[in-house]
Amino acid sequence: MAGVRSAVALREQGFTGTVTLIGAEPHQPYDRPPLSKAVLLGKAEGSAFDIDFEALGIELRLGVDVTGVRPADHELDTEAGPVAYDTLVLATGAEPIRLPGSEGVPGVHLLRTLDDAERLRPVLAEGQDVVVVGAGWIGAEFATAARDAGCPVTVVEAADRPLAGVLPAEVAAPMTAWYADAGAELRTHARVERVEPGAVFLDDGTRLAAGAVVVGIGARPATAWLAGSGIALGAHREVLADDHLRTSAPDVYAVGDCASFPSGRYGERLLVHHWDNAVQGPRTVAADIIGESPAAYDPVPYFWSEQFGRFVQYAGHHAPGDDLIWRGDPTTPAWSVCWLRDGALSALLAVGRPRDLAQGRKLIESATRLDPALAADPAVPLKRAVTS
Repeated sequence: MAGVRSAVALREQGFTGTVTLIGAEPHQPYDRPPLSKAVLLGKAEGSAFDIDFEALGIELRLGVDVTGVRPADHELDTEAGPVAYDTLVLATGAEPIRLPGSEGVPGVHLLRTLDDAERLRPVLAEGQDVVVVGAGWIGAEFATAARDAGCPVTVVEAADRPLAGVLPAEVAAPMTAWYADAGAELRTHARVERVEPGAVFLDDGTRLAAGAVVVGIGARPATAWLAGSGIALGAHREVLADDHLRTSAPDVYAVGDCASFPSGRYGERLLVHHWDNAVQGPRTVAADIIGESPAAYDPVPYFWSEQFGRFVQYAGHHAPGDDLIWRGDPTTPAWSVCWLRDGALSALLAVGRPRDLAQGRKLIESATRLDPALAADPAVPLKRAVTS
């Protein structure tokens, strides 16, 4: 998404030079969210973008691995030979973390690419026993699809709750019941000791039958190929971009999952692995390339997830010190959580309350202060909960 949107944004903003899009996958560029939904369930054959690249004058070089970059020479190294550039946009995304010891074991899957989804379709179609490792966003979405397909599903999570890495305990705890409600078994405090064909063994000696094992334990920026380039990387091996998404190398930008950027809004550097960031960032990149001096890139992060019959949305960025306010009963189908920082809305999680999300996103953008008592009343629209 980030690479495609960067190329298209350049044309939309009037860039007339050569634009070349290089990707390792052989497929026409495609959208990823449908992979864990319609494509996985066989309701769609693919999710290629409806973009006429030829009409836009965008050259696609597909199935080409890029192995390095030499900024001083303004050249990429690829398996097909060197490629010169005037300006380079890094949009290599993230790659899933593999379960140690599972490499080469038959029946172990990741879900990141179109090929991954196509390999998993027969698993669901055959109703195999599925073990999902990791109760994060991708784990929950795959478990949802597998249950929809009628597969027996067990989800194993090393932490004490789902989404432990992204939500505080009191917010994630109600989501535990979603698994049982959908007929999936969730095992927390569960660590995988080893995987064998047809089985997953936990560190407590439990053996779980597994026709397929789907690993969803996180992702890391796909930047190993930048070794030796001199392009500065951060603590998570992400490309360190500035507030216009420029890297430490001249004429090199980085956008999407592979890059972090400084947020003036939140006072810290953000690494956002979500679709919306890959859509918004390219506009800034394109404007900067053509010399329009765009405003600093400082979006309100946003993402959504569909799991177990619920539409979950999140906007903003919360920190441990933010004040947490509930809107509604988390045992019901629809509720929200607000985080306030110095009285202003910093983040919002909405479950089945899209209006809260839409209004909250605008309030975050405007740094509007909320009345905590009004914000806690789910009958009061958030836009009416501002301090007088």
